[in-house]
Amino acid sequence: MFHAPIVPRARKRSRPAEASAPRREGVKFEDVRLYLVERKMGRSRRSFLTELARSKGFIVEDVLSDVVTHVVSEDSQASSLWAWLKGGSVKNLPVMHVLDISWFTDSMREGKPVAVETRHLIQVCPSVQTTLPASPEATTPTPVSTVSQYACQRRTTTQNNNKIFTDAFEVLAESHEFNDMEGPCLAFRRAASVLKSLPWTVQNLRVTEDLPCLGEHSMCVIEEILQHGRSFEVEKILSDERYQILKLFTSVFGVGPKTAEKWYRRGLRSFSDVLAEPSIHLNRMQQSGFLHYGDISRAVSKAEAQALGNIIDEAVHAITPDAILTLTGGFRRGKDFGHDVDFIVTTPQLGKEERLLTSVIDRLKHQGILLYCEYQASTFDESKLPSHRFEAMDHFAKCFLILRLEDSQVDGGLQTAEEDRRGWRAVRVDLVSPPVDRYAFTLLGWSGSRQFERDLRRFARMERRMLLDNHALYDKTKKEFLAATTEKDIFAHLGLEYIEPWQRNA
Repeated sequence: MFHAPIVPRARKRSRPAEASAPRREGVKFEDVRLYLVERKMGRSRRSFLTELARSKGFIVEDVLSDVVTHVVSEDSQASSLWAWLKGGSVKNLPVMHVLDISWFTDSMREGKPVAVETRHLIQVCPSVQTTLPASPEATTPTPVSTVSQYACQRRTTTQNNNKIFTDAFEVLAESHEFNDMEGPCLAFRRAASVLKSLPWTVQNLRVTEDLPCLGEHSMCVIEEILQHGRSFEVEKILSDERYQILKLFTSVFGVGPKTAEKWYRRGLRSFSDVLAEPSIHLNRMQQSGFLHYGDISRAVSKAEAQALGNIIDEAVHAITPDAILTLTGGFRRGKDFGHDVDFIVTTPQLGKEERLLTSVIDRLKHQGILLYCEYQASTFDESKLPSHRFEAMDHFAKCFLILRLEDSQVDGGLQTAEEDRRGWRAVRVDLVSPPVDRYAFTLLGWSGSRQFERDLRRFARMERRMLLDNHALYDKTKKEFLAATTEKDIFAHLGLEYIEPWQRNA
């Protein structure tokens, strides 16, 4: 066992003091002078780390002074650390690197001072920060009083100014989803949704204090990222084997969290493990998911979505010339890429839509481009409305397809790997066919985003005593259904300002 060397007990100092002469033997890095903050680290650990650094050629100062270039601390409370540092008489503090212990660890491993990255920095905490960083976003933040708790009252863009925070929240939400914890999962998704709507970047904790849907856990994550450039909790999740395997398995078309968990508990850790396990019987959707995994796990471009729209449009109008075809999902919200392509198909004549999808499927099959199909006939029953139970899917006729898309059909060509010489790729396509009098409700529901739709329904229930889903809008006070031919009609019934599809990326 290694024992830390015994060093004389130093007199306690309440604040940074003048420099003392460092040991000079074997110095390799003259331009780098470290100071290890004893606070939180402890005397014996500091002594050990000092000896370690000096053995690798670093200069380590015994006290903080203006000659120090890198301050290293294990104090996770940035506010108290910066208050202590600013309480000293050091003039060069603004030009010093104030760093988390991770920079020191990385440097010891490399045997040289590594480049300082954002993730290494312990940033000035809002309580001791005197001025905000100069930027257009930071100087003109939206007043928090105007930020609604409902995504249906917030406009977003395809640009996310707070991606570092929202990505962290999405990981935390997904982790709770894998653990079947719906409450925390929704809480983090709501928190991410709020930050996505901000037209400015969160650069200190103070500006988030009055924002809705940011609970204590979310605020801690934001503070940690502001201080360290990363969330240690999120990093732990991302490195967790169970999370990695469940994320891998659920990336397969037809495999949900429960199936992924069942496979994991059986000791399966890879696709080859699953495919080699004789007791596992994959359904047709899962078989196709594995067969075309390389293609359908890759993002679909806007040009590819437009090419698929041309294919579906030709098939639909060859069957019914007056058919209505509408692109929905992320591409309707202005996204450049998506996981699949969604369309609504209906006809102006009520009832004529009932056999439309089966005819489209037959035509695609005849063209030789249908690689997989699951058709679900309509179970829509107007007499069972309104539905008081939230359901993720509607009851209209729909089909889940995998289509073969040729390179020649796409403006600019397919998004394929350079070594892929097939000249085609498989793409996921979903079609839904509502009656024309339900078209507006279906269009609103299928356009998303998922969080926008959740909050729209929650707003209707909580604020207007109405029930909204992909089928209808029901006013519980008047005890009547409210008709709508457009999305704007639905917003008007709810007393909401209309939000364009590309502003719904909650």
